[in-house]
Amino acid sequence: MIQIDETLAHTIQSVEQNGVYVKKEVNNYSVTGVDMVFSHVVILLCLRGSARVMFDMQEFSIEKNDLGILMPGHVLRRISCSDDYAYACVFISAEMGDELKTHAFSHDSDKFNYAPHCHLTDVQAKRMMALLELLEAIASHDTNDLQLRHQMLLSQLAIGYEFINYYRREQDRQWTESHSATLYTQFCDLVVKHYKENRNVDFYSGLMDYDARYFSKVFRQYSNGLSPLEWIRQYVATQAKRIMDMRPEQTVKEIAYQLGFPDTANFCRYFKRATGIYPQEYKKRRS
Repeated sequence: MIQIDETLAHTIQSVEQNGVYVKKEVNNYSVTGVDMVFSHVVILLCLRGSARVMFDMQEFSIEKNDLGILMPGHVLRRISCSDDYAYACVFISAEMGDELKTHAFSHDSDKFNYAPHCHLTDVQAKRMMALLELLEAIASHDTNDLQLRHQMLLSQLAIGYEFINYYRREQDRQWTESHSATLYTQFCDLVVKHYKENRNVDFYSGLMDYDARYFSKVFRQYSNGLSPLEWIRQYVATQAKRIMDMRPEQTVKEIAYQLGFPDTANFCRYFKRATGIYPQEYKKRRS
């Protein structure tokens, strides 16, 4: 885990410093079976090979030229990949992501949650790589005018969004016609926002103005049988694991408080119900 943590730490530092971090080719440095949650917008383009990933507890197959967008707070886990698997990636800072959301996709950013990836043609993938190279050149350019660099990055990202929006227009139309997909997306977004204050299914079905029983029935149709309560538990457990992985010095009591639990015992029971082990045991295994 040391090498991975250092790589992620370097990436996050670069994102915070420059607003955007671009890596034109990554050869399989991410670990398999570990849930990853970022506070940034992450764009991934598969260059070759294939992989199986979980996004918000949904399983997807990734092939060459598949483009994925991970919005802040959502969960990504790589299940497996081929030996030749490689991808390009872009990390966009939270600040720039908020600006981009305001200017470019304030009305339909949720589509990246219920349909986080799409397939590009060879020509489209080549255009996206050209855009990534331009973003990398701007982000790494040594200039005293930071505001100018910020605006240049923002304008290129907005152009990139227009490309993506056009490339996936037919897929988006099909997804928006799916009632269960829309409901699933709304639920996932609400959990990301409110999981620290409320982990009750009735709370979320109420926010969406659905009867809890009907909501659970429709939800299961899209979640491969996973109930809303099970989804919430897995998401909260994922957040807890992320804290324990990135900050092993924190105590279980501190983590419980950070996640909004009234006391340590309540958090420990909740974590065991979701994972089968207590957080102390998880910390011991990871160390």
